[in-house]
Amino acid sequence: MRPRSEAGAGEAACPPPYDAVILAGGRAERLGGADKPGALVGGLPLVERVAAAVGDARAVVVVGPPRDMPGVLFTREDPPGGGPVPALRAGLAEVTSPLVVLLAADLPFVVAGHVRALLAAVPEDGAGAVLVDDEGREQWLTGAWRTAALKDALGAYEGRSLRGLLGPLGPVPVRPPVAPGETPPWFDCDTVDDLRAARERAGGRG
Repeated sequence: MRPRSEAGAGEAACPPPYDAVILAGGRAERLGGADKPGALVGGLPLVERVAAAVGDARAVVVVGPPRDMPGVLFTREDPPGGGPVPALRAGLAEVTSPLVVLLAADLPFVVAGHVRALLAAVPEDGAGAVLVDDEGREQWLTGAWRTAALKDALGAYEGRSLRGLLGPLGPVPVRPPVAPGETPPWFDCDTVDDLRAARERAGGRG
């Protein structure tokens, strides 16, 4: 298995064929139950910013309520709002490519270069690669995986923890360099303050 990747966001200009699953069905309790994936950052809904990062995927599957996003396939977890593991299971049911990128819908600063770096880090003899932050913590909702490995793991898993599902697969950790003043790709919008900060970092536009 490859060592820790310090790949830059521009690595792997031509990614291998892959599908993408974006989880967009959470309850957004810390946002007062608001439509978090539809919240605007930089003039675009969060989910559309994330979808743009996987624009070269063969198929983009969003697990969450349907939206006006041409070319995107929507599906729902059972039950709706049941958590990331049921959502991943629902999304994977629509995946046909050998590789799949898994992303949360609240990551406004993930771009195509980060996705390509993750795909490039997936080892031939391993299950996948996952982004780690500057403190070395795995970001389980930002990764690239072999579809068969995920489906096998889900078939034998009865828990509700995404970490519990993905951690035992031993993914390669990918730590992208973050330039001074750059917003890291693991920045997510869990709270009103997070959303406000994201808008400021995106140029002050909602």
